Amino acid sequence: MCGIVGFLTSKVSDIPEPEILTRMRETLTHRGPDDAGEYLRHLDDQGPFVYFGHRRLSIIDLEGGHQPLCNEDGTVWVIFNGEIYNFQGLKRELENLGHRFKTRSDTEVIAHAYEEYGESCFRHFNGMFAIGIWDEMKRQLVLARDRLGKKPLYYASVNGTFLFASELKAIMAHPNFQRKISPLSLMRYLFHEFIPCPHTIFQDAKKLLPASYLIWTKKGIEVEEYWSPFVSEYGGRNLPEAEVENRILELLRQSVKRRLISDVPLGIFLSGGIDSSAIAAFAQKEVPGKIKTFSIGFEDPSFDESEYASSVSHFLGTEHFEQTMTPEDLLNIVPSLPDILDEPMADASILPTYLLSRFTRQYVKVALGGDGGDELFAGYPTYLAHKFARQYETFLGNLHPAIQFLGNLLPVSDDNISFDFKVKKFLSGIGYPDGIRNSVWLGSFPFWEIEKVVSPQLNDHFNRTQLVEEISRHEESFPLKDLTTLVQYLDLKLYLQESILVKVDRASMACSLEVRAPFLDHELVEFVMGLPSGLKLKGFTSKYILKKAMRKFLPHAVVERKKKGFGVPIAKWVKGPLKDLFADLLSPQRIKKEGFLNADYVATLLQDHLLNKRDNRKQLWTLLIWELWLERYRPSL
Repeated sequence: MCGIVGFLTSKVSDIPEPEILTRMRETLTHRGPDDAGEYLRHLDDQGPFVYFGHRRLSIIDLEGGHQPLCNEDGTVWVIFNGEIYNFQGLKRELENLGHRFKTRSDTEVIAHAYEEYGESCFRHFNGMFAIGIWDEMKRQLVLARDRLGKKPLYYASVNGTFLFASELKAIMAHPNFQRKISPLSLMRYLFHEFIPCPHTIFQDAKKLLPASYLIWTKKGIEVEEYWSPFVSEYGGRNLPEAEVENRILELLRQSVKRRLISDVPLGIFLSGGIDSSAIAAFAQKEVPGKIKTFSIGFEDPSFDESEYASSVSHFLGTEHFEQTMTPEDLLNIVPSLPDILDEPMADASILPTYLLSRFTRQYVKVALGGDGGDELFAGYPTYLAHKFARQYETFLGNLHPAIQFLGNLLPVSDDNISFDFKVKKFLSGIGYPDGIRNSVWLGSFPFWEIEKVVSPQLNDHFNRTQLVEEISRHEESFPLKDLTTLVQYLDLKLYLQESILVKVDRASMACSLEVRAPFLDHELVEFVMGLPSGLKLKGFTSKYILKKAMRKFLPHAVVERKKKGFGVPIAKWVKGPLKDLFADLLSPQRIKKEGFLNADYVATLLQDHLLNKRDNRKQLWTLLIWELWLERYRPSL
């Protein structure tokens, strides 16, 4: 795993001092503390000035995998963040076609695959990746991102200069980059709790879409998509159930096996839920001896899952490592979140994810995790809630205003995902189409509240129609008539790619730990997304087909255990240990001076929460992250 950065310009006056380029690269040292490299192409009549900078976390071919790396004649240069799991098979194919290799690294396979197949090479890769390629013959830059968006890739055009990097902070390190806020992206953040691709918080920077590649030439920039999770056969839609089970098991086994390739120590994140337990089960079958598994526990029993992880480890016979964390361990990370996140993102579970990554990194350099299982197999409670919402709207739609009034009278609780929180969230999504309802349930500020929380001068930029259209665009590319699978697809494109995977990437890479996600193997994704939703959510049973398949490998209690994610007691923190921080960062004086938010409405949100009038944990945490980020990066309107 690595950090990459690039700079291109056709103007001699825009070529920066070497110190600037080095500073951009070194902002990514946490992503690659083991090695550093660079490639320079000097400006001439034939092409632009090109700089590739690389920070390396050495995983494959420790001695020979130095980057940037080129083909035999130096006409194709590559920098790369990620892993190509099928690189050994591709290498043999390319050797049979006449290519010659000097290393054992997957990076060199990328160079030769591009040389052989051009931009079609990305369809040949099974892996997670953000890639930069300089093609000397065509005088073009090619950037590419993996199918599911595991690895981040930002880019920006500044007065004819083109920049790209693994994180925004590397682009911000260039002195000509203007840190000018996109008002609509602030609205996106308030609505979703993240900023979806291709947008960023800045007007002049973008994220490359997953499953896409970008071509830069003197003529301009083109972006092309190269993959969709829906193949023509639509997975196993017509297969017998027993055959579906076997196919899932085989695809997951192959995926885990691919992701065990490493020249450094490797382990498994183990929560005790079915997803991570399934990965641990297959991994233990593939390796000699005991696989290492890792979990963290908490002193508060309502948030602690460590006993389940220990039970699974004992059953599978893994070598288990566990550490109990205190509330102070979580709280101490909060001030560092802007540096870890790089861009506003309000998923509070990044705190325990960071602690787990830091603990795991003491023993191994690579970890496998269970991300993607809930999206693929309909594991979230929201999937069942959508079914109830459709029935509610059909039979109780006329009574909704009265029911919502009664729901708001429920006493406020600070417990994690309390009854009153779930009821009020459910009612807040009634009346919206499935896709919009899903985002309303998962996000912080519904449309009506965004207009209240932003400052009057930013309200002119609020565009509810555009936010809705951005979600609807994903629906337009959805080929099936299956509402549950539609919500899964939206979770895949939004919540998973823009929140879960960002959280895991930033938390793990801040600790120089590589995390791999077997459930996100594209062959498994294609098969499962094509299955009828009744095999994933059957009646009241979520993950039906995965649970049925894994009964052969895991204890019944693990298979049937209810979903429980990394909980963080935000509601209690606002009233307790973070009360002063919230009061300071959300003070009317500070907010009025900054000009982004409505100070009076923010004060009301905070006061109502402190007085138990309303549970505003999600809104207040979203605003706190925003204010911490503002304080760290000092952007402008």
